[in-house]
Amino acid sequence: MAFIALLAYGLTATEAETTVDDSLAQGIAPEAPMFSLPVLTSGSVGRDAHRTEIQREALGDGQLESSELRGAPYVLNFWASWCDPCRTEAPVLEQGWSRFGPQGVVFVGLNMQDLSDDAKAFVSEYEIRFPTIRDPSSAVADDFGAVGIPETYFVDKRGRVTAHTIGALTPRDLAAGVHSARTGKVLGVERGGAIRR
Repeated sequence: MAFIALLAYGLTATEAETTVDDSLAQGIAPEAPMFSLPVLTSGSVGRDAHRTEIQREALGDGQLESSELRGAPYVLNFWASWCDPCRTEAPVLEQGWSRFGPQGVVFVGLNMQDLSDDAKAFVSEYEIRFPTIRDPSSAVADDFGAVGIPETYFVDKRGRVTAHTIGALTPRDLAAGVHSARTGKVLGVERGGAIRR
């Protein structure tokens, strides 16, 4: 009996240690970790009914919950104002939002390891028009398995992670990740600037 209990514990402990990237490497789209974070800048999520609801309810109360994003594919980008690669990819993300936002894709920036005023200055400097949330503890990055910044996760409308890009996004990286999120087809883990098929 003790052996069975130990075996059961071992199986559940192993399952708990499975990361988003481990699942993606196996071709599985894992459930995106849940979060509820304060809004740093509200920006705009777009104009269809679902996105209007996110704009009014989620961003209106100053707190964005991941559950409020269900029903739309979304791009979640982890960044900080002091990060040079984040500065490189900021225009790529803004252009991607302009291109894919009208097609129903929600973009969310997640600022971490940063000062609020510096983050707001960054958003203003790069004219970021999509919402930005703030994680002062880095707990959400830990839940996703992010090890640095920038990192970007692509999530389908069911709330499952389909792709993860480590490093600064190129337009090609972004388009591939968005396609993955829109179709629900797992792309996997990629290095920014070097999409491999």
